[in-house]
Amino acid sequence: MVQVVAAIIEREGKILIGRRKAEQSHPLKWEFPGGKVEHGETPAQALDRELEEELGIRGAAGPEIANYEYTYTGRDPIRLFFFRVTEFQGEPVNLIFHEMRWEPAQSLGSFDFVEGDIEFLRGLSSGAY
Repeated sequence: MVQVVAAIIEREGKILIGRRKAEQSHPLKWEFPGGKVEHGETPAQALDRELEEELGIRGAAGPEIANYEYTYTGRDPIRLFFFRVTEFQGEPVNLIFHEMRWEPAQSLGSFDFVEGDIEFLRGLSSGAY
């Protein structure tokens, strides 16, 4: 089963989100930074690698706060891992997204997120995370 990591990076009460490019799958949908776990990696290792590739930060780490299985229509199930990133080196910069924003958690429900993140957003808005 494909595993995917997502980073919840919070600063001054706002969470970092990125908007996918028009030519990507799920075009122009919003998501949390992260990506697929590669063969031989742990989810924590993938988180560090993905955030360096997407945001130019290194040493990203923090606790896993949620994980669940999700199936996009017509595709095999994936396992999503969400991490609250509490430490990293450097300053996040947009290296891959159409756009990137810092938004208050309570406003995230108004963004058109990838479907796999919706369950997490429900938990976030209910105070579960």
